[in-house]
Amino acid sequence: MEGTTSLTAPAEASPRPFAFGDFRRLWGIGLIIFMVRWLEMLAVSIFVWQATGSAFLVAMMGMLRILPMGLFGAPLGVLAERVQPRTALVAIVLVSLLTSFVLAVLAMTGALAVWHLATASFINGIAWAADNPVRRMLIGQVVGPARMGEAMSFDVGSNNASRMLGPTVSGLLFAAFGIEGSFVVSVGLYFLALMAAVTLRYRSAPVAAGGEGVLARMGEGLQAVRRSPRLRGTLVVTILFNIFGWPFTSLVPVVAQDRYGLGPEATGLLASMDGVGAFAGALLMAALARPAWYARLYLGGLALYLAMVTGFAVAPNATVAGAALLLVGFGQSGFSIMQATLVYLLAPAEVRMRVLGLLSVCIGLGPIGFLALGLAADALGATLACALTGGLGLLALALCWPLWRAILAKGDETP
Repeated sequence: MEGTTSLTAPAEASPRPFAFGDFRRLWGIGLIIFMVRWLEMLAVSIFVWQATGSAFLVAMMGMLRILPMGLFGAPLGVLAERVQPRTALVAIVLVSLLTSFVLAVLAMTGALAVWHLATASFINGIAWAADNPVRRMLIGQVVGPARMGEAMSFDVGSNNASRMLGPTVSGLLFAAFGIEGSFVVSVGLYFLALMAAVTLRYRSAPVAAGGEGVLARMGEGLQAVRRSPRLRGTLVVTILFNIFGWPFTSLVPVVAQDRYGLGPEATGLLASMDGVGAFAGALLMAALARPAWYARLYLGGLALYLAMVTGFAVAPNATVAGAALLLVGFGQSGFSIMQATLVYLLAPAEVRMRVLGLLSVCIGLGPIGFLALGLAADALGATLACALTGGLGLLALALCWPLWRAILAKGDETP
């Protein structure tokens, strides 16, 4: 396919990612965004569970963070082409900062309610949907295609590091100061990210609007996906992860407190275990992964993730559950690193931002899983619901074997 980057491009063609000052800034911004996401998610889950006792409402808080990707991911990918990427990134971070600031004020005044958290989760989800195409497109432009896999290993590694630190710090803050402690820390972290975004040096000209509308440009991205079996398969597997895999993370605090009787500090520690495994996996892949392995790591990572979700649910005690979460994280590191890398490398350059927007849409279908899991948790209990979603995810992956066989096909994209 014209404009598609070879998956076998030599990594020695350009400097290492951290040699670029702008990559360091983009990596730091991602680290903060990821850290705040995990920090706030745990605090919100504990607050909602203690306030309502409803596993369904806890799952819905996670759903609302994902929903904007499905609703707005594709148009945001198109609109982002028409704005200077640095300007778009500054706006994304600023909106997130203001949202956390309002929540911190509400919490400190004792006025915070569940509906405030629901609204903020949706707004933060819009910012997340915009960050996905904008910041990762910038990463690819800064480091070049030859280093994209390595750069994404570091970027996803920062996400995984935040999954180690975020829940643990959030649990300690919640125990010491209540939910307001988490939001105050979030504001400070977002301020640092805003400074990094403002000082980005890289500039790229926005795409001229021309005579095409947003829908027409979205259609061009869809056509690129239709013409590429590997790209199409990658997006379908992404949908499976976000329906059957990702939603279970919202119920980890519920299982920790309801089944194991853990307090906020221990809940935060247990919830951080998948981050530990994912961080270790990301470091390993940054050092060893080669382009020829990308598709295998993508699919194998998902299979391990889903199997260990069920393992977490059937674990006899918190220690074994933590070990299962370590392997959940290790599997997710392979899947999540290669997800954006494969889409970036397989998409034609002229529609790459739009295809990354479609990736956001696929991620944004997660609310289907969150809704189903929330209903199942209320009806069957959080533990059984988690066991079922992992098993059903493996079944769905097996049934989609023609698609993932296309992902594993050797060679570059079809013309």
